[in-house]
Amino acid sequence: MRLGIIGTNWITEEFVAAAHASGKWTLNAVYSRNHERAKTFAEPFHVTDIYTNIEAMAQSDDIDAVYIASPNSLHFEQAIAFLKEKKHVIVEKPVFSTLDEFDRAHTIANEHGVYLLEAARHMFEPNFKELQQHVSRVGDIHSAFFVFAKYSSRYDQVLEGEEPNIFSLNFSGGSLVDLGVYPLYTAVALFGVPRSATYNPQIISTGVDGGGPIVLQYEGFSVTIFQAKNSNSFLHNEIHGVNGTLKFDNIAGIEEIQWLDNRSADPIELAVRSSEENKMQFEAEAFANLIEKNDRETYEVLTSLSRNVLSLMCQLRHDNGLYFAVEQQH
Repeated sequence: MRLGIIGTNWITEEFVAAAHASGKWTLNAVYSRNHERAKTFAEPFHVTDIYTNIEAMAQSDDIDAVYIASPNSLHFEQAIAFLKEKKHVIVEKPVFSTLDEFDRAHTIANEHGVYLLEAARHMFEPNFKELQQHVSRVGDIHSAFFVFAKYSSRYDQVLEGEEPNIFSLNFSGGSLVDLGVYPLYTAVALFGVPRSATYNPQIISTGVDGGGPIVLQYEGFSVTIFQAKNSNSFLHNEIHGVNGTLKFDNIAGIEEIQWLDNRSADPIELAVRSSEENKMQFEAEAFANLIEKNDRETYEVLTSLSRNVLSLMCQLRHDNGLYFAVEQQH
């Protein structure tokens, strides 16, 4: 399938490499506000279709789908431009800033017969699927602890008095939507929508959340999440139950899973080994297969999961008075 991309950052480069490695995609067009930046990005991929105008690229007959990895606040308008031209749209997480944007965009996608997908890559990796299969081993769940705290180099800019996009309400930034989205996706995918959710964020100088603990309350157990972009954590993730504990490493890309029975001291290794160095290849393949097979059933599952996670993030922000600029404009 013929792919266009919006954004010329590291994650776009990773996705294009993964898309090519999957054998399902060919990069045909690159958009950037800066022509030279787009040209520099496109050259290694031998792409000559360079755009600095979104509408012109959306109207191109040379692409079937677009991957959007621009600042969060721009996702909606850019996605709409392509959906209206009957192009499939893949949006890097977080898919949109608000539920209103989500619902409006999906309505347009359905009206034009195209797919709108959120690139939450860890959902498509083999070891996440292994984790899903083994959750039942713990028996009755008692609790779970998920963590994703990674110090951002751009937080240094905040400390110097600047406001980079990812730490700006104007660009729908903050730790919750950038890193917290990973453990929230994991919790909702494994356990469903919680009965209640609370967040105790640290609000930083730019007005966004720098990180903090989240508690999701389910029937009979709770999930505690710690996520942050202004600190590091080196802890593992755990799911605890009457039979034992599932322990796994990086929630954004699992490589190790252990089963520890409550009545045995010997851990059992459950993770599978993958030859793919670029973990985004799994989602690139999954999206291509979904589109090619017109797999509406899988699409509805992914869409529901995406909306539930976005709904949680909006609630957690709003409970703490965190409103993006796009929300204040509506």
